[in-house]
Amino acid sequence: MNIGEVSERAGLPPKTIRYYEDIGLVRPLRSDNGYRAFRESDIHKLAFLGRARTLGFSIEDCRTLLDLYEDESRESAQVKSVAKEHLTAIDRKIAQLKSMRQTLSHLVDACQGDYRPDCPILEDLAKGS
Repeated sequence: MNIGEVSERAGLPPKTIRYYEDIGLVRPLRSDNGYRAFRESDIHKLAFLGRARTLGFSIEDCRTLLDLYEDESRESAQVKSVAKEHLTAIDRKIAQLKSMRQTLSHLVDACQGDYRPDCPILEDLAKGS
């Protein structure tokens, strides 16, 4: 199967598939002329990686999850640990975004948005310098 077909079936752009190959997440066979020869198992791995990336897992987390997926002696506790760490990171990010939103909302409300040059938004941004 060529990369175009694999791209369509796995739901990933060819560039992403090549990148995943470059970093060793998938290893398609190579024909004598050097073309990639993808197997069903490669498509399954790529779809797995696509779903994991959609959930925001890092490349290293994806590598870990894929290794765990392929390890029939894995413990689900190992998988849960990776997912819990990621969930904690997401919660931290959400808290940061909420704080950013609250600050920016306050600044937008404080700015008159008229013809005068004074602006609380710019004043606040200048404090950081």
